[in-house]
Order: sequence, then structure tokens, then C-alpha cells
Amino acid sequence: MHSSSTDHTQHRIETRAVHAGMAGLRESGAHVPPIDFSTTYPLPDVDSGGAAYEELATGHDLAPGRSAVYQRLWQPGVARFEDALAELEHTEGAVAFASGMAALAACLIAAVTAGTPHVVAVRPLYGGTDHVLENGLLGTTVTWATVDEIAAAIRPDTGLVIVETPANPTLELVDLRQVVAAAGSVPVLVDNTFATPVLQQPARHGATLVLHSATKYLGGHGDVMGGVVATNGDWVQRLRQVRALTGGLLHPMAAYLLHRGLRTLPLRVRAQQRTAAVLAERISAHPAVARVFYPGLPGQDPRGLLSSQLDGPGSIIAVELAGGYDAAATFTESCTLIEHAVSLGGIDSLVQHPASLTHRPVAGPAKPGAGIVRLSIGLEHVDDLTEDVMAALAAVDAMMDAGRSATATVESPQLVHTS
Repeated sequence: MHSSSTDHTQHRIETRAVHAGMAGLRESGAHVPPIDFSTTYPLPDVDSGGAAYEELATGHDLAPGRSAVYQRLWQPGVARFEDALAELEHTEGAVAFASGMAALAACLIAAVTAGTPHVVAVRPLYGGTDHVLENGLLGTTVTWATVDEIAAAIRPDTGLVIVETPANPTLELVDLRQVVAAAGSVPVLVDNTFATPVLQQPARHGATLVLHSATKYLGGHGDVMGGVVATNGDWVQRLRQVRALTGGLLHPMAAYLLHRGLRTLPLRVRAQQRTAAVLAERISAHPAVARVFYPGLPGQDPRGLLSSQLDGPGSIIAVELAGGYDAAATFTESCTLIEHAVSLGGIDSLVQHPASLTHRPVAGPAKPGAGIVRLSIGLEHVDDLTEDVMAALAAVDAMMDAGRSATATVESPQLVHTS
């Protein structure tokens, strides 16, 4: 249902993003979704109250005429955001959580409680995801595999195959149809945070679970935290039950802000992507740069996934500095317009050093290189961002030149001639 008789599901994503999750508003006399902060809801009588509690605590949706009982079990603003995201991701439903990691944890708990605690995962992944899988905190075990190794890694107790594409932080692209085929009957979870449903809808390629750190692009303004899983069938019920029992609920205000963020998501993502594509090209030939990781650059999409799976390379750029850690630190600390901060996907550009921050717990060779920095491109003018990046690269050049001069002085001391 929608706020009018028009079926917006047949419209383009810009239109669907504006109207998704707005069902019933016109009939109620509202133009934007109201915010309901109630933590508890009146119960008409003991029997119906108990029945409503039982239904919601076991993951079922709110039945018509039932009390919502308690905010931890069901919340109207959260439900609107979930409906909207599910429509954009082409899934039957979605379940929202307090953070992206809470959303991932619910998926892992659901797999463990079903007796399938083994996970096959493809690196690179977000550092928090990598860490929780590597240390088995939630009762899972993991086999790390390449895409070609997925089929051989699957066991009778495998509950999930987990991939991220474009991957954090170096933007590797994964062929989702290949992953789904290799996984067979095992559900595939795709972290779609970097692409968003504007550029990629993994469920349309066979994925069962589509995970977002909603804190990033979905909110888009750096002022709200949340996570969400778009999915089909009994997974919606399973994840709602985990959320109800573990308390990883999304706050009503966060749900309102995330739903509002969805309405401008296509405009933001595409504008940020245009700027990132120009900036990646401009810096790729700089002598201080060893490599720019960006799927839109020549040779970085050998499988042609930007035409068959993704509607563009996105707005994250990873840059490997030729001078290693010292160059990366100098670059990061020399940016002035681009903020040195974790997170991504907001309207302002950010830079960070993954190996020191988001990927700090990642083990051994899977950790990003010490010379790699990650740029999240915002909505600033591309020329202003270029000036900032070029100034930071000039600072790297100066640092490297000073280092070479110092080395030369040590290695070639001045000779003193005597007569």
C-alpha cells in the first residue's frame, strides 16, 4: 500500500525513494511520517494483549487490530523505514537494528540457533565484520575463501556465505551470481553498504540477505546510527525474533531520520559518484600515488560488473601512497577540507587510514596495506576537493623529499680536503 492509489513499485528509483514507506499518510491527514516515542501501548484486554505479545515476540508482524504492546517488539516508524528499504531492495521485507553490527549479529545468531554455525566468508570485508567472524564471539566458525573456493568450503553446518561488494576498503567487485551459484542452498548475505540500492540490488541476483550499515549512505548526514537487513521469507520473522529477544531495536527518531534519508538517496549517491569518478581520474597519475582503487578506472572491472550488476562505481576511493605508512599519515593529516574521521557515505567528504582504524583488528595479510587511505566523497564541488587532495599529495612529496635529503646526507657525508 502507498499514500495514494498509485502503484509506485513500477516507477524509477528516484520516485520510489520519495514515496516508499508512506502508506496511509494521506488518509490519516499527515504529509510526513509522525514520530511515535511510546515505549508501551495500551492493551484492550488480557487475552488479546497476551496473544499480541506472543505474535510479536516470535517475529510475526503486527496483526490488524492488535496492540503493539512494547517498543522493543514493534514500532510504527521503524516499520515504515523497513517497508521503504525493502521496496528499494526488491525484497519482501526488512528488519532494522540499532547499528550495522547489530544487524550482522542478528544474522549470525539466527544461523547459530538454527544449528548452522559455520560461515564461509570472502575477504575483504568491513573490519568489524571480519573481526567478529575471526574471533567467533557469537558462536560461529569461519572458513575464509575466494569466490572460486566457496563451493568446496561449504559443509553440512554452513549457515551463511558472506561477501561485500564493492568491498571495504579497496573496492573489489564480486560477481554475485557466481557466489549464489557456488553457495547452492546456503543463504548468501551481501553487505550492500557501499553500493546502496541505488547502484545495486543483490536480491535481484539471488542473495538472501542484504545488509546495510544505515549509518552511512541511507542516513547520509552523519547524524544517525542504524543497521538494516532486507530479506525474504522466514528470514524476516527469524530476524525480528532475534531483535525482540536481544533488544537491538532501532530508536524511533533514528527510524524517522533514516526514512527521510532514503528520500534523497538517489540524488546524493549519483552526485557523489560523479565527483568521485572525476577525482579518481585526476589523482591517478600523481607521482606520490602508487595506485588508486576505484572500479570506474580502466582495468578495475574485468568482469564487466558495472554494466551487469552495478549501476556505477560509487563514491568511495582508496588510494595507496607510494611512501607507505608515513606517506599515508601525512596525506590524511594534511587534508583540510576533507575531514579526518571514520565512517562514510555522508554529504561531507571524509578520509581515514583503514589499517589503523576500521580494519585495525583484521589479522595478518588480510589487513589493508599501511600505505592505503580511504576517501568517502561527499557533495562538495569537485574542484575544491581536487585542490585539497593535491595539496595533501604535495605535502607527501615534501615529506618524501625531506626524507631522501636526510638519507643522502647521512650516506654521503661531506669530505674535508686538506692540503
